[in-house]
Amino acid sequence: MCNNMDTVIEIKSEIKSGAGQVGQRLDTVAARMAHGVSRGSVSAMIRSGDIRVNGVKKKPGYRMKPGDVISGRLLIAPLPPVSATPMSMDIIHEDPHILVLNKPAGLVVHPAPGHWEDTLVNGLLAHCPGIDKVGGDGMRPGIVHRLDKDTSGIMVVAKTPGSHEFLKKAFKYRRMEKQYLALVSGEMDETSGTVTLPIGRHPVKRKCMAVDLSQGRPAITLWRKRARCKGATLVEVALKTGRTHQIRVHFKALGYPLVGDGCYGQRRRKKTKKNMLPIEKAASRQMLHAWRLGFRHPWSGRRMDFTAPLAPDMEALLLSHGLWDGNGESCF
Repeated sequence: MCNNMDTVIEIKSEIKSGAGQVGQRLDTVAARMAHGVSRGSVSAMIRSGDIRVNGVKKKPGYRMKPGDVISGRLLIAPLPPVSATPMSMDIIHEDPHILVLNKPAGLVVHPAPGHWEDTLVNGLLAHCPGIDKVGGDGMRPGIVHRLDKDTSGIMVVAKTPGSHEFLKKAFKYRRMEKQYLALVSGEMDETSGTVTLPIGRHPVKRKCMAVDLSQGRPAITLWRKRARCKGATLVEVALKTGRTHQIRVHFKALGYPLVGDGCYGQRRRKKTKKNMLPIEKAASRQMLHAWRLGFRHPWSGRRMDFTAPLAPDMEALLLSHGLWDGNGESCF
């Protein structure tokens, strides 16, 4: 039964021939249509018949066909409030307009279904009074870009509405300079390269992305080799676009997935774990670090460049294999 606080979302969409949804699971496609609703909730609504295909009740795993029409009514309970939770933050720079920090690996940036507490946003609400009014999204106040949970490194947060608008535009129009350090599996012979493969949702794995030559969004990754050891190469990466999992997808496509990557690398294939090199076994997460960030200050217009020290686990792994000498100079 609906109460006065519930929200009803009506969805209807036709699956066109050749579109990226053809062949995908019904629950995956419907969950994307119902923004903010978990796939589990959508699956339950499909089983109950609240979401149908061509007016017929289907299973969540039904594979979409050209011409299928998804329709239904989703009863959504209100989202829980986001609480302020004091936490230790490695702050690189802070002024009345922006905050620059070094995010540790393992920290989720903002609340989402399945992970409402202990995110960076919870910490920001406690550290920056008034930031809850910045950006117009109660789940992501002040957030202008994101890093994956298991990616460490530099982030900039907007503390005022004006800074939020300025920084969002800077990211959108590619006025931010972003460099990463990535440890990839395999010994690369080339010294540099550019990857321009478009990226879209993986047709089967809902949490992964993939190269999609027909429906993907443009993505540009520049890279240069910094060091190499047995079985792995340290590269510096400059992003010209900011697609989800861009670095991870592009290096997977090159045949050099990131060391420790549970979605795109060897770690996700149980049969290969026993054959992993020691450097692979020693990595508990993808070895990816957002290293440098450069942009114009949203209030003063002054050029600002920041560098985030490597996370302890990644630094220790690189040092133990002779891949890192502490040199903070960029290859670009």
